[in-house]
Amino acid sequence: MDAELEAFLPLFPQSDFTDPAVERKNLAGLIAAIPAPDTSGMEVEDRTVPGHPDVPVRIYRPHQAHGALIWLHGGGWILGDVDTEHPTAARIAAASGAVVVSVGYRLAPENPFPAAHDDAYAVLTWAAGNAAGLGIDAERIAVGGHSAGGGLAAGLALRARQERGPAIRFQVLHQPLLDDRQGSWSARNFTDTPWMNRDKVGAAWRHYLGGAPASPYAAPARAADLTGLPPAYVATAELCPNRDEGIAYALRLLQAGVPVELHQWAGTFHGSQAVVTAEVSQRQNAEVGAVLRRALAG
Repeated sequence: MDAELEAFLPLFPQSDFTDPAVERKNLAGLIAAIPAPDTSGMEVEDRTVPGHPDVPVRIYRPHQAHGALIWLHGGGWILGDVDTEHPTAARIAAASGAVVVSVGYRLAPENPFPAAHDDAYAVLTWAAGNAAGLGIDAERIAVGGHSAGGGLAAGLALRARQERGPAIRFQVLHQPLLDDRQGSWSARNFTDTPWMNRDKVGAAWRHYLGGAPASPYAAPARAADLTGLPPAYVATAELCPNRDEGIAYALRLLQAGVPVELHQWAGTFHGSQAVVTAEVSQRQNAEVGAVLRRALAG
């Protein structure tokens, strides 16, 4: 493990997804203790997107931005909202120069699949349909997310292709949760890795699926055909149970003729990019911004 990251392990909260209400409160407290991000170079606005029900979003609009990113937070589909994602979304907007639409999708287990997926798709279609009013180019919209949010982003790309929905320019899949079957080597063997391990991933899937069988929109690794999907950036962490499913999905995209940039970050664990003082985390976060800037360039 990267030495800088290892030093922070005692500070990571203990979590096993058994009590979502308590863990949501703990996450909110942790984020509240972090210094507020610098948003002086952008406008930040809270809005509500029409849906069933309506979906809260927080929009980060850097000066002179044109492309946009629909961003889905992590948290195992159980934790997180636009407030807890504020530091990350602001950082991505600043690094990429893109308008970032951070989505406050409904959480499991109270709202199992397809609630979060439908919320995210509603925001994607709203952003594309209201591009002029948002000051963005409808031809330069990306989707992306971390962990569970990465899985949601991959599911959006599949649905938009299948339903001939909004054109997606690019997809950012950062340590994505893609496969409920947990059959990969990393999923089977990483039982005691920091922050995310096999048991915790299994709990996340159980909460999210609510006992229903997984469809490709819920678990994109189950999709039989990946042709025609948007170009992708896939990032995986070495000590992460869903490492191998992310790499396998990237390879399948390549084999389907989809341009892919894949970066396997040595010495890192799931979610460790949040330790922003570590040099490896700074490189990870800068790379996401640079990749988006290139992908959404005119």
